[in-house]
Amino acid sequence: MTDHRASFDARITFANGGDLAVHGFRVDLPGPDAAEDEIAALFVASLGLLMTDGVELDNVEIFAEPHKGTRGGPSDRAAQAAPAAGGALVELARPPADGGTCLVAPGGDLTGLPLARTAELPAVVVRVAGAEAREIGVGALAAFDVRGRAVLLHTGAPGGRRLTPEAAAWLAGRGASLVGTDADGLDGLDGVGGSAALDVLLAAGVPVVERLAGLDRLPPTGALFTAAAPLLEGVGRVPVRAFARVPEA
Repeated sequence: MTDHRASFDARITFANGGDLAVHGFRVDLPGPDAAEDEIAALFVASLGLLMTDGVELDNVEIFAEPHKGTRGGPSDRAAQAAPAAGGALVELARPPADGGTCLVAPGGDLTGLPLARTAELPAVVVRVAGAEAREIGVGALAAFDVRGRAVLLHTGAPGGRRLTPEAAAWLAGRGASLVGTDADGLDGLDGVGGSAALDVLLAAGVPVVERLAGLDRLPPTGALFTAAAPLLEGVGRVPVRAFARVPEA
């Protein structure tokens, strides 16, 4: 099979201010038909850029060339160490008086949700608290390896920041096991877009945990997240006690 790469110019803006421009940058591609948004995500992942708000590409050229092992790309085989067992437990559930913490199951039935999707998941904490943008797009996520992980959105506000449907589809397509947020919902409180991001994730079989607390106490990576729910037939949303085990330094 022939490998393909892309060359392009790019300008990145960041949610917490500032920008970055590059010229003639190259990344490995999964195939010759990669779309510009996929190329942009690979670019952000290759540099590990956090809090990316927008990426504009120009002069994009796709050509046949052996992969060089772009970080986060199709030929990246770097093994990531699993979180160590042991360590302190961190409470991540809101008290009932504050609305509690809820898990939403795909298919509206908790009996169909395997424990492997909600218990002892390696956690990735995506910090967007303080960002100027009101939306969480692919750019804010692309720097992270989300496959098999609980992706926890630390927004710092009950209203949170709306996860775009495109970002939800990116998480599902990249194999995220669970998505959590400290906001009251993934789609914000203003009703814009309805429950689009939630619907995308549930349709892809990805459970969602809403109204988390204490995400500021977790490291960006290395913790194990749990929000296991009881086996209730025909029930799709239920209060849970979420927590994380943080390995000792």
